[in-house]
Amino acid sequence: MSDRPPPAESAKFLSLVEVVRELRLRCPWDREQTIASMAKNLIEEAYEAADAIAHGDPDAIADELGDLLVQVLFASTIAAEQKLPSLESILEGARTKLIRRHPHVYGDVKAETVEQVLQNWERIKRDERPGPKTESALAGVGRALPALMRAEKLGEHARRAGMDWRDLRAVLAKVREELEEAEASLERGDENHAAEEIGDMLLALGNAPRFLGRSAEETLRRACDKFIGRFEEVERLAAERGVDLRKLTDPEIDALWSEAKNRRRPTPS
Repeated sequence: MSDRPPPAESAKFLSLVEVVRELRLRCPWDREQTIASMAKNLIEEAYEAADAIAHGDPDAIADELGDLLVQVLFASTIAAEQKLPSLESILEGARTKLIRRHPHVYGDVKAETVEQVLQNWERIKRDERPGPKTESALAGVGRALPALMRAEKLGEHARRAGMDWRDLRAVLAKVREELEEAEASLERGDENHAAEEIGDMLLALGNAPRFLGRSAEETLRRACDKFIGRFEEVERLAAERGVDLRKLTDPEIDALWSEAKNRRRPTPS
């Protein structure tokens, strides 16, 4: 295993680190940032990088990954100022962790399938956690994850432990069951229980895309983009006809929505 990246990569990396540190000293905005304020920027740039990857634009991917790297370096620069781990120790810690969690590459552990790699990874993570050890397969799923991503990961971990829905139809049956229970709660006037049942429904629905080999996050992201396109078409139709959406009846809104869907439906080639 090579201990050093290619010289050109090393030089570019060190040059970027130098710029980030200089901006921290000389730029008024950069000087005002704290480790806490950087958390929002890290999340924002990570989502923008994910969006660029989803759209498959090579230039956008490179640009957004660069922005994300800058935020990581900036946060590590502030951390070093506060006597938190330095960039050097962060890099070494990440490198060491990767090696430790890949014993099938850097050790004598056998793992010939993705499933075996994931099982080893989760076992090593459990051993690394401080405090009393828990054998729960779900212990490694972070509470800080966005809820949709967390729901999907909980399902994946439960599957590796031996519990999962049989197939997508079983997931959708569970969704219908929870929906019926939510409706029954509303009929009783129990909104708290209805909200709980809706949560159960969302948890099940968040696992549905993986049965199609899809990501829940990306599936919902695409649905959001589709909704935006159709809604903008509804707005255009309403403007053309001089009507106020807020004053239309439900059937009138439905008619506009159907027309917008037809207008934006791809034309067969």
